Parts: sequence; C-alpha cells; structure tokens
Amino acid sequence: MSYAVEPWQLRWQGLSVDHLHQTESTFALANGHIGFRGTLDEGEPRGLPGTYLNGFYEEHQLPYGEGGYGYPEAGQTVVNVTDGKIIRLLVEDEPLDMRYGTAVEHERTLDFRTGTLRRRTVWESPTGRRVTVRSERLVSFTQRAVAAIRYEVEPEDDLQLVVQSDLLANEPTKSRSNDPRVAAALDSPLVNDFTMAEKSRAVLCHHTKVSGLRMAAAMDHEVAVSRSENELHDEPRTEIRAEDDLARFTAAVDVPAGGRLRLTKYLAYGWSGQRSTPALRAQVEAALAGACQTGWDGLLAEQKAFLDDFWEVADIEIEGDDELQQAIRFALFHILQAGARGETRAIPGKGLTGPGYDGHAFWDTEMFVLPVLTYTVPDAARDALSWRHSTLDKARERAEVLGLKGAAFPWRSINGAECSAYWPAGTAAFHVSGDIAYATQQYLNATNDKDFDREKATEILVETARLWASLGHHDPHNGFRIDGVTGPDEYSAIVDNNVYTNLIAQQNLWAAADAAERNPCDATEEEIATWRSAADAMSVPYDEMLQVHPQADNFTKHAEWDFENTPEEKYPLLLHFPYFDLYRKQVVKQADLVLAMHVRGDAFSDDEKARNFAYYEARTVRDSSLSAGTQAVLAAEVGHLGLAYDYLVEAAFTDLHDLHDNVNNGLHMASLAGAWTALVAGFGGMRDHGGELTFAPRLPDALTRFSFRMSFQGTRIGVDVSATEAIYRIVHGTELTTRHHGEPITITADAPVTVPIPKAPDLERPPGPFGREPRRR
Repeated sequence: MSYAVEPWQLRWQGLSVDHLHQTESTFALANGHIGFRGTLDEGEPRGLPGTYLNGFYEEHQLPYGEGGYGYPEAGQTVVNVTDGKIIRLLVEDEPLDMRYGTAVEHERTLDFRTGTLRRRTVWESPTGRRVTVRSERLVSFTQRAVAAIRYEVEPEDDLQLVVQSDLLANEPTKSRSNDPRVAAALDSPLVNDFTMAEKSRAVLCHHTKVSGLRMAAAMDHEVAVSRSENELHDEPRTEIRAEDDLARFTAAVDVPAGGRLRLTKYLAYGWSGQRSTPALRAQVEAALAGACQTGWDGLLAEQKAFLDDFWEVADIEIEGDDELQQAIRFALFHILQAGARGETRAIPGKGLTGPGYDGHAFWDTEMFVLPVLTYTVPDAARDALSWRHSTLDKARERAEVLGLKGAAFPWRSINGAECSAYWPAGTAAFHVSGDIAYATQQYLNATNDKDFDREKATEILVETARLWASLGHHDPHNGFRIDGVTGPDEYSAIVDNNVYTNLIAQQNLWAAADAAERNPCDATEEEIATWRSAADAMSVPYDEMLQVHPQADNFTKHAEWDFENTPEEKYPLLLHFPYFDLYRKQVVKQADLVLAMHVRGDAFSDDEKARNFAYYEARTVRDSSLSAGTQAVLAAEVGHLGLAYDYLVEAAFTDLHDLHDNVNNGLHMASLAGAWTALVAGFGGMRDHGGELTFAPRLPDALTRFSFRMSFQGTRIGVDVSATEAIYRIVHGTELTTRHHGEPITITADAPVTVPIPKAPDLERPPGPFGREPRRR
C-alpha cells in the first residue's frame, strides 16, 4: 500500500493499521495556530493522536547528571490539547471500528487546492450491516480559531444510526519520551476550570499544572437527515452532556435505505498565558458563532479562495516526474499550514503535525522555512520574525547570563527561553542569532516593509550585532575571530572561526550598522563603527595546501572517518558512536560550509565553490534531514545537475517515504522547505545576495520542464525553464529588473522575456562517503 500519484492531492487507498502513525502526520491539517493530526474520525485505531495549539506547552525540569553555571533549568513540551476531531458511529448496536467487520472500500485524501482531508469508507459490520461513511475536515486559514467537520452516513438497509461527537481532554497516549520527567509532565497535563453543555453546544476550559497556561475548546453541531419520498420519520433524538474532561453530543435516528444522516461539527480553540477563563470562554464562543454563521459551505469557499491565491504566487510545475510534482506541492501545502496564521508564534520544527522535538522551534525556521514564506506569503514570514522580536527580552537575559552583550537567541524553545540541556549543540550554537538576523534582512530586502524595519527589524539587527561584537575579538594574526562556537554541523562542536558562523555574523554586523544609520535607535556612532570594523576584518579560514576552506580552524587537519568500515546500521552516527570521536574526525552531519556557500555565496569565487563542494561532499553523511536540500543547491550551482536532482528527490521524499523512520512524530518542515530551495535556488539559480534578486536556471536531464513562481517587492513573477531557454513573466504587477546568468533583464506585464540558458559544464560526479549515496525512490 502507498500513496496514489496525483498532482493536486495525496490519497491513500485501503487501511493499513501499521501505517497509521505515518499517515496521521502526512494527513495533518493546520493553519499555524491549530494543528490536527490525521487520525480517523472515530479516534481508533490510531498511531499517535494529537491536537496542538501553537505555543501551548507544559514545563518540566531538564535532566542533568551534573549541573553547571548557565545551564537552562526548565524544559518545555507541546501539549496534546482537547481533541475535537472525534466522531463515533454506531450502526444498530455495533460501533464502527476499522479493526472489526470489513472495510469493503476505504480511502483518505488530502486535497492541496481545497485545504481539506476527505475520507470515504464502505464498512460492513460483523453482522452484515453495510454503510457508506463520508467525512471532510478543515482547519480554517481565514478564521484562525476555527475548524470544522462534515460527517455523512448512508445505510444500504433501514438502520438505526447513532453518532457521538466528543471534546476529549487528557486523551490517553503512550509516553513518547524516555525521560520520566517529560512523561510525568504529559500525564494528564490539563486541569479543568470550566465545563458547559447546552443544546448542541459545549465548552471545556483547562489550564496546565506547571506552566499555568489556559485554553478553551468549544463545539457546536448541525444535524440533518434526508429520506426517501413519501415516508415520515421522527427527527433525530439528541442530547448533550459534559464532565471535567469530556463533552459529548449524541444524535440517534432511524435512517431508511438510501437515506443519509449528516452531522456538521464546528470547533473553536483559544489559549492564553494572561487572559482569564471567562475571557477565553467568551473568545471561543464568539469564534464558534462566527463559524456557524459562515456555515460549512462558506468555510469551504473561504478555504479554497485562500489557497487559490497561494498557488497563484507559489506553485511549482514539473514535467517528467509525476511523483516529484506531487511531493513538491505536498511540501508547499504543509509549509503554508505551518505558518499561515501563526501570528506572532513560532514555527516549530515539526510544524503542528506531531510532537517531535517537543514542539520546539529551531534555527531551521529562519534558514529553511522563512525563505519559502518570504517569497510566497511574506505576511507569514513577518509574523514569525515578530515572534522572535517578542522574545528579545529573554534573549537579552540569556546573553547576560553568558557574560555577553546584546541578544543570544535559544537553540530550541517554545516561549523564547533556552530549553537545550546539551551545551555544545545548544548554547554554543550562537549562529542561531545570526540566522534570525539573516532572515530579518532577507525579509526586508524582499518586501521593503518600512514599518517592520523601523518597529522591529532594526532592534533585532542591533541586538544581535552587539552579541557578535562581545563574543568575538580582534586578533593581530588574522582579523576578527569568533571562538568556542558550534556551527550547523552537529558532529563538530566548540570550534574556532566556523566559516558559516563568521560569515553570517559578518552580514549581521553590516546589516545592523546600515539599519542603525537608517532608523533612530540607541546605537552610538562609535558602536556602529565597531560593528563595521569587526565585519570588515572577519576571519575566514582557508587551507592553502588543500585549496579549500576548512569548516572551522584546523578542521582539515583532523583524522578522516573510516566510512568503508562503518556499516549502514550504524547510521545515524550520533546513536552509535561517542560525540568525543565524532568531534575529532572529518565527518559532517549536515551541510555547514556548503550552507555558507549558499547563503553567503558572494564571499566565495566559483572555483572555490567547486573545490569546497567536492571536498565536503566526500565527508557529509546527511544524518540530518536539513542537508539534502542545501547540497542540491550547491551541486546545481557548480554543475553537478544529476547529483543535485538526486538530492532534490531525497529532500522531497523525506516524509512521504519516511526516509529517517520517524515521520510518526511529525513532518520535517525544514526538509519540506529544502525541496523548494533545491528547485528554486538550485535548478532555478535564485539568489538574493545584497538584496538583489538574480537567477541562473538549468534543467536536469531527468526533467523536461519546470516552472516556479514567487513574489518580490510586491511583484509576482513566473519563471519557466526548459533545456535551452527560460521565460520570465509577470504574474501580478508591472515590472521587475533582475539578472539571468549574470546578464540584466527587465520583465514587464505585457512583455515576457525569453533568454537562452548556457550549457552546463560536463563534470565528473564527486564521490560521497561510502554507503551514503542519495536515497533514491
């Protein structure tokens, strides 16, 4: 069993209980505020149930065998909140359960254009009674607090049907953590504050035991029965009741053969760390009233209109690989779901598709996900950066604890406080602050958002620049050094002059100086001059003998890893070898220097890129889902189009084919974004160095054509690429000036530009580590 290959939807036919934990992630619905895992309507069988509110978490102690100064003390874990998806069906007195009876037909479909998850099941009970069940659910992009479900049952014989619609809090789940503190925190984490049930409507309000956050969930229903003509039947008998952790609406009705029972369920969610329970109750009741007023058809129409606009600016078309076409749209749809309505909340590493990484946000957001949103849904990128701005006080406090100035943003967090218990891969990864500054400047360049620049961006840039100025120092031997840090590669730690970190800090310092001169702030002229001096003198190590950039000082002098004697079952290496051994060898978990050549390509010559790429290709094992997309970009740039295509495929299918065997915990947002990056920045050659948008497209042999769309400074453009030429056109707007393979072009609304594509160099494919070739389908 597998997904049917279709361009605009993801469809799974048949029931495979063993695959539920995977399909619950791939079929997840979200809008950046609410997240529903794709569990079956009846709630069982299931893999890992989940309903999430972005930013809603419980606290627990972090584990330390031996404490130390500056270690974070409190961890945060996303909470599975009140589940409103559950709708159970009894056929006569037999519950619909896919483990019993016979599923004559069963399919589920995630539709990328309607933004809904549909289900159609023909089920025969153990005693031979047959019904057809159709359901469709959505999490609204337009009404942020709202979700809705349409549930229909058609019996083949005259039958009594009973539907039960639940709000269920503290849903029992298997512990997903080996840490007993985390397991304890998530054992019935919600404490009831208020319960109400009346007519067809119910509200449950709860708070968490330790973090003290409050939430409310509400539901309302519409029931309709259609019957054959000339027959009179009683209306459905309904009742509703509620207790601390359960509210249940029940409807019972006799439905003749050929008739239909239809239940429409409206849901509303809200949470707060400050507002009272009565205020939250009022908030969700108001949202629920709005949803009921809009109605099911209205919510569907709003959802489709929102997605029509998204696909106009974001769609990617691929000819020559139908499965990849589906995977790319799947990726774009889920990235949109992760951030569309986050509105000053983080975008977690798994979005709202599962509890992986405890629901934390990482640097993945700024360096992988936000570029996609910046060029397709810039309002969502602005909102995610606004969340970072809202946590500046916590970042300043963290910097002060570390004896530094400015703002030190966390490696992983839900509320902005550092939650990483492992110093070398957490606090020492100071590049996170530079990544946030990079995404901030990228957003400003792409949008010319002067309000955001003045009100939030400048403060982010200034405070992160202060961090670098206090973290680094001028050295008479080789300029401005930044020592004792960890770069993107988590198989190296506490290194000096990590090239990626230094180059991201350099751009941060320059951008902060420009912003401080552009907008009023508390930076002095002397301080601004200090930033420029540090940036201009930034140390960028280079190995003259090997003619490559070491990832950090002395990296190219380390012993080589013995790849030929490392069997496949020993990957990922971090689970089978001590960090001590990884840290002192030339083995790279994920693109680091190669990532620097993508985002700071202006700091390298073409020859340096080619030599660097070949060197690190032989040492990068891709034990992280972040790596393949970036390796695709540089492979395409230096001319290895076949290798770039293989890495594009790996990034695109990381979740659909569960390449890391952990999709049960949620989708990898950065890898999904990496598929977009591999195509747009890789084969499209899109770069934005210095705020100038440029392109250098090339077509891999595996495809016959591809096209992509994006938005830049309010103008929507389309780029169509074939083997010999590229066509640039305006989708919405008037004019855009850019470059194609270095040559300036101007696109106007009435005059698309067609230009030839220079032939790619014929290069020998560089070898990778033994046994770590790109994962093909």
